[in-house]
Order: sequence, then structure tokens, then C-alpha cells
Amino acid sequence: MPSSATHPALEGIRLVVFDLDGTLIDSVPDLAAAVDGALRDMMLPEVGEAAVRDWVGNGSRKLVERALQAVGARGGELDAAHDLFLHHYRLAPCRATQVYPGVRDALEALAARGMRMGLVTNKPTAFIAPILECLDLAHYFSLTLGGDALSTRKPDPAPLLHLAAHLDVAPSACLMVGDSRHDVEAGRRAGFRTLAVPYGYNHGEPVAASGPDVVVESLRELV
Repeated sequence: MPSSATHPALEGIRLVVFDLDGTLIDSVPDLAAAVDGALRDMMLPEVGEAAVRDWVGNGSRKLVERALQAVGARGGELDAAHDLFLHHYRLAPCRATQVYPGVRDALEALAARGMRMGLVTNKPTAFIAPILECLDLAHYFSLTLGGDALSTRKPDPAPLLHLAAHLDVAPSACLMVGDSRHDVEAGRRAGFRTLAVPYGYNHGEPVAASGPDVVVESLRELV
């Protein structure tokens, strides 16, 4: 049982479930490189990091679809473009990806209190372990779920409920931590408490507008 926590958002919480991209890590530089690599292979113009930053959050296929739409490509090219994206991303999923300030402090403090932690991301499962291991984050999480682990993904609550059930924690004792409206919606629909950070990827919208229970500027506030 975790000891008393310093932040009110953690009161009564036994399991903290984190989003990955935009919450714990800034992965856009590597995602953008893979998107642009796929576009180059298809003899299409690159879109660049700034555009990709606004498109992340709904899984890799949707990311590639948005890139194709931006350059005016035909819809029938999505399967080929997505395969090329996965190829490029697999080659370098953690070359320029960085952990956000305050994240390691928060994870270490939560672990020291005995808090259980999980990860639910819309990123394909195959990339989760390599990135977590590269950044020395894997040991914090009891269970991780990628966007292709179940038949639905966030904002559907099913991945959150699956993780909570697997770890035998009631939804009312769970906290969902994310950076986007999809995280907030998934957490709310799952019956979790919700906490959001404003620095991640939310399609150019302030995440506070989604109505999370708590907003913190940095996860260091949970220490």
C-alpha cells in the first residue's frame, strides 16, 4: 500500500496509469523523421517536425494519414505509406526522443512510495519496450499496453479498464495521467481520476479545456 502522497491528486490512488508520447517523452523528432522518410520514399514533399507535433496522439496510422492529406496524396497510398513509416521508425525509434523534465523525479518518487504504475499508449506495441529500455524507464511499469494490444484504443476506456482489472485495482482508485483530450476522455469514461500536463500533444488545443480533474505544469509536482 503506498504511503501518504504529497499531491492531492494522489489521495486514495493505488494505480497511476500514464500516457507515453507527450506526457513522459517528447518523441516527435523521431516520429517526424520517420514520417518524412516515408514521404521521401514515395517521392512526396516532407512535412517537418512542427506539423507532426500537431498530429500525434491517435496512433501511427492516423499520423501517416494526416501527413498524406497535408501533401495532397491519394487516399489509396495509406497502407504503403504506413508500412514505410514503420520501417523508418523501427530503424531509429529513440535517436532524438527525450524524457520530459520532472518525469524521472515523479516516477522515482511514486515507486519509492510503493505506487503501482502502468502505461497505456496509442503507439504500436512493438515500439514501447525498445523506447522504454533506451530511456531506462521500463522498470517503473507493471504493465504496458500499446494501441494495437486490444481491438480499441484511447479515447475508448477499454485499455484503461483492462489494465486496472489485470492489476486488480478498482477504477475509482486509479489515476490517468496524459497530455490530450483523448487521455482525459478515456480516463473519465473508465471511472479514473484524471490529471493532465499542458506541454504535450493536444492538436493545438489547451488540454485544460477537456476538463481533467487536475492540471500540473510538470509531473515533478507529484513528488
